Amino acid sequence: MAVPKRKVSPAKRGMRRSHDKLGQASYIEDKDSGELRRPHHIDLKTGKYRGRQVLEPQDD
Repeated sequence: MAVPKRKVSPAKRGMRRSHDKLGQASYIEDKDSGELRRPHHIDLKTGKYRGRQVLEPQDD
């Protein structure tokens, strides 16, 4: 049985993939230091996560 060479046109394929792009990374302002950091991540400058000291603070 014959199979079409292109079942989906490149334009239609591109329209389907238009939602697969990566979104902008979100940042929040830290309550303690006031610096921007990613949500649910350790603040590397202070070494705190959710108000608890997890790592040693960096000396910069």
